[in-house]
Amino acid sequence: MRGGREIAAVTEASFRLGPGECLALVGESGCGKSVLASALLGLLPGNARTEGSALLGDLDLLAADERTLARTVRGRRVGLVPQSPAAHLTPVRTVRSQLEETVRELTGVRGRVLRTAAEAAAERAAFPAGHLDRYPHQLSGGLAQRAATALALVGDAPLLLADEPTTGLDRDLVDRTVDELRRHADAGRALLMITHDLAAAQRIADRVAVMYAGRIVEVADATAFFGAPGPRHPYARGLLDALPERAFTPIPGMPPELGDLPEGCAFAARCPRAAAGCRAVPDLADGVACHHPHPAAEEASRA
Repeated sequence: MRGGREIAAVTEASFRLGPGECLALVGESGCGKSVLASALLGLLPGNARTEGSALLGDLDLLAADERTLARTVRGRRVGLVPQSPAAHLTPVRTVRSQLEETVRELTGVRGRVLRTAAEAAAERAAFPAGHLDRYPHQLSGGLAQRAATALALVGDAPLLLADEPTTGLDRDLVDRTVDELRRHADAGRALLMITHDLAAAQRIADRVAVMYAGRIVEVADATAFFGAPGPRHPYARGLLDALPERAFTPIPGMPPELGDLPEGCAFAARCPRAAAGCRAVPDLADGVACHHPHPAAEEASRA
């Protein structure tokens, strides 16, 4: 940043994602979720720096050069549903033109069947055929979202990164979209879904990772997370309790700025379980980074 200042947008993120699995990454806006996805595809701004590794098979995505990412990774090995779909669509070409090009490049389909294949790709993401000949500026936010999803699904990439794929969609379309994403995983591919929509995450996720202030603070089985015994980290529990269909109780306070993080646990100032030991940053151990987590399933059953 200006003046030589550095901001750690994502710190010590570590997780595994296997074929046939969906991992939902959740957390408040600004916590680093989209930065993590951008890092995996080499889409960070020029002043960003990454350390560590992100292995897709034998390829380290963080170490790969732009030529490798552009020619063999993006769209082919890793698909992306971007957070701002309108900004990723080419403004001077129709949706049909962009879909046909993507189908041609990623599947090899050509000739007269290309038009039919592009329409089938649109249908997969519930994009209406009657809007295919429109330009991006003629689309609503929801239609742009569906167009971006259709483009991301074309290559059936082994890994799909879906960054807020349900933005601007009504509930029926949300369910249809996440079910299509689930089918992508059920076919033996991996899905990392970044979302604020906890209902959508509950519908399709196998596991849930919760991020707060640039760190992953909990990784849990989705059934246990959304059911019993529930999240172990107080922040993760607060996210669920804030839902209207649950306690409808907001988490007090505001998340800290990534450029001005407090010492120790970043959630301590908002946490009802905070104590003196929270002045130290907790390590992620047994799926939770907290000095005073809620009991695990086996502890809860004994209690």
